[in-house]
Amino acid sequence: MSTASRPEPHPESRPGPNPASGPASGPASSPASGPASGPADEILDIVDENDEVIGQAPRGEAYARGLRHRCVFVQARDARGRIFVHRRTPTKLVFPSLYDMFVGGVVGAGESYDDAALREAEEELGVAGLPRPVPLFTFLYEAPDCDPDAIPQTWWSAVYEVRCELPVHPQAEEVAWHAFLPESELVARLGEWRWVPDGLAAYERLRGLRSPARGHGGARPTGQ
Repeated sequence: MSTASRPEPHPESRPGPNPASGPASGPASSPASGPASGPADEILDIVDENDEVIGQAPRGEAYARGLRHRCVFVQARDARGRIFVHRRTPTKLVFPSLYDMFVGGVVGAGESYDDAALREAEEELGVAGLPRPVPLFTFLYEAPDCDPDAIPQTWWSAVYEVRCELPVHPQAEEVAWHAFLPESELVARLGEWRWVPDGLAAYERLRGLRSPARGHGGARPTGQ
């Protein structure tokens, strides 16, 4: 069983100025040409509103132009049922320095959701031999239109869960802080910490599916 650090002290729990909530400046807004050399150059499938592939583009271009692509969200729980929570590093292409209750990321071109879920979970948790994540539901994430001139943020999202009883060694370039938290503590932190908006949307839908009275907010159970 992994023993992770406990939640961060007050100054880190409530960051001062709002971290950027959209694509970071630099590689994300101007993808490099030539051979792939970093996350912004990763080739993604571009999809329509029905999750059908209509083209391909580098990840940085997809973010910069608001092209709809695919992502996976994996809720990892330890042997005690606690949920893996982490804070993203300041160098992430999107949502730098925000908290997340999922591991995951983009689905590569030609890659299945299931394969991406396992790959991303093992990479971000820093483990090998993880059980295949169990698919729960999919939904189309669309960021609220707060600014009519803002670049759209929208991606098809597949949500999974996995049990991780292995010691975790999160990627330093992906994860600035982490801990396994009881769900009651996670819920208590929702109003205190700044969370990635797509992960928060996925978590609210997941809670809705597990508590029918809450509704499911448009989530589509996998296989239906």
